[in-house]
Amino acid sequence: MPEAKRVVNRIRTLRFFAGEMSQQELAERVGVARQTIVAIEGGKYAPSLELAFRIADAFGVVLAEVFSYESAEG
Repeated sequence: MPEAKRVVNRIRTLRFFAGEMSQQELAERVGVARQTIVAIEGGKYAPSLELAFRIADAFGVVLAEVFSYESAEG
């Protein structure tokens, strides 16, 4: 049976290092509602590939610096 995995993100950390960027500001930059950012940041929702790239672009980093696919146990 395949190992259970989940999408994890570093959005909160990246927002902190981007001058304490608010969830609202990030949402406006990537064209979604603040609630979408809240859900993604909290691990309750995995964004589409396009939105994931827009989030990475908003921070000026590559996709792998924002999102990773990790073991669910751990």
